Amino acid sequence: MTASAAAGPSSTSPFDLTGRIALVTGAARGLGRAIAVALARAGADVALGLRNAGHDEGAVAEIEALGRRALPLQLDVSDLAQGRAAIDEAADRLGGLDVLVNNAGGGIPMQPVGEISEADFDRVWDVNVRSTFFLSQHAAAHMRDRGGAIVQMASQAGLVALPGEAAYCTAKAAVIHLTRCQAVEWGEHGIRVNAVAPTFIRTDGTAAMLADDAFREDTVRRIAALHRIGVPSEVADAVVFLASPAASLITGHTLVIDGGWTAR
Repeated sequence: MTASAAAGPSSTSPFDLTGRIALVTGAARGLGRAIAVALARAGADVALGLRNAGHDEGAVAEIEALGRRALPLQLDVSDLAQGRAAIDEAADRLGGLDVLVNNAGGGIPMQPVGEISEADFDRVWDVNVRSTFFLSQHAAAHMRDRGGAIVQMASQAGLVALPGEAAYCTAKAAVIHLTRCQAVEWGEHGIRVNAVAPTFIRTDGTAAMLADDAFREDTVRRIAALHRIGVPSEVADAVVFLASPAASLITGHTLVIDGGWTAR
């Protein structure tokens, strides 16, 4: 078992990821990009899973400027064969795999639970749950002899009922429980599996919703303790923590990053 699976802090900082190899899905923008750069800043070499490998929004250059290796890969999580091939390529070209961040996901336009079609439900399930299940499965095979850390992107939507978001809430609740199941089964191989569950974060994906004054004001009110919208670094830094030796005894856990929304 390598240092990636060893218990206890590293010889330097317990948050140090020097020598680790990470793959982040949905890494072109928003939370995925922030996570990829944060992992590199902590010392990791990073493979970037991109829906369009030719468009990394400058993430490769930013990671390389930090002195780390960056590998852009074609990876649409709705195509499992493509996802498995990307994991294999990352491990082959970078020398293994220590961290997988299942960041990519998505929802559908808000609609009442009684009107959601089977096609829409299946689309949300595929990009959030099916991809997380099977890409984790494939990555774990690479980590079985060396240990590692998997971090899933859940959501506060998996913990509370959001009107108009039933399909998304259901999918993210499944990710939270899947995280527990994987953690229990893979712990004997030194593989830790955790999730983060953010509230609304300022990204390109939430810009349109947060531009609506009424929606934004209601959201800020519901973030019951801090009363502000989050920023990508607040999620990315939590992912680095869960991937690092600082979290060596943490597995099967979902870290809620919601400013107090679910505490009320």
